[in-house]
Amino acid sequence: MAETRARQSRVPSHRSGSRSGHPKDAHDAAERAAHLLGELIRRPTEGCSAVAPLEEGGWRVGVDVVEVARIPDTTSLLATYEVELAEDGALRSYRRVHRYRRGAVDE
Repeated sequence: MAETRARQSRVPSHRSGSRSGHPKDAHDAAERAAHLLGELIRRPTEGCSAVAPLEEGGWRVGVDVVEVARIPDTTSLLATYEVELAEDGALRSYRRVHRYRRGAVDE
């Protein structure tokens, strides 16, 4: 049961537009991207660090994911994935763009 809990996204998906249908706004797009990516790669999501509309419709979302959980937590490995959603909210593509240690300072 703990293993199942660890795989679930930490980003709540409580708004009606976030799991089905067209994302209504940047908040919905971020929730949907985090949820879909977390389910697909089976890793817990930490949150979203960027959301932007695409010119051709849809959204580009930066989703932060725990790739390797460690103790202490500050040594865990995280990654930022760039997720593209179609205008209807479908997952169009994703790719890892950055990997870092939780306690590391941005350079």
